[in-house]
Amino acid sequence: MNVVVVATHNAKKAAELHRVLAAAGVDADVRGLGAFPAYPEPAETERTFEGNALLKARAAVAATGTLAVADDSGLEVDLLNGMPGVRSARWSGPDATDQRNLELLIAQLADTEPADRTARFVCAMALVTPTGEEHIVRGVMEGRLVLEPRGGNGFGYDPIFIAEGNQVTNAELTPEQKDAISHRGQAVRAVVPLLLQALEAQR
Repeated sequence: MNVVVVATHNAKKAAELHRVLAAAGVDADVRGLGAFPAYPEPAETERTFEGNALLKARAAVAATGTLAVADDSGLEVDLLNGMPGVRSARWSGPDATDQRNLELLIAQLADTEPADRTARFVCAMALVTPTGEEHIVRGVMEGRLVLEPRGGNGFGYDPIFIAEGNQVTNAELTPEQKDAISHRGQAVRAVVPLLLQALEAQR
């Protein structure tokens, strides 16, 4: 069975990707970076999600010799001119945690009108093969933010994000419900045909 590296140490993200790939019928051994010897990972220095995703996927292929998928994703808040954006995971500083990031964003949006708190989750996903083939796809989930965290599922900013058409936060959705509409779910489904072609070419 072909091995696909998911270039992340985030166990929840790896599980989410694995779930969507399995549901799409990708017959592959999907592994996170924890399954491989550690290697120097690139700093996410690009200004776009696409650029950072490519950096991570290229590094994973170089280190493992295996086809790799990597994503860079984040939250764009209109009132903050599209920030945190590519800095979503590090929004509260060098020692950022999901909780600190959440608290900082809530504080920054205090005294704003609910109708103005429009935002979107964006995911760029890169697929890089050992032969140097590269593809990038993108998924976007529009929505709005609330200032009272709700729900125990998901991670990151999920407890304050309500997707367009929903009344509950992403953290109140089941994993399957979230996969069906999420930015990452969209990106994974878009990368599946490319991944299947790449796996077929390796046989």
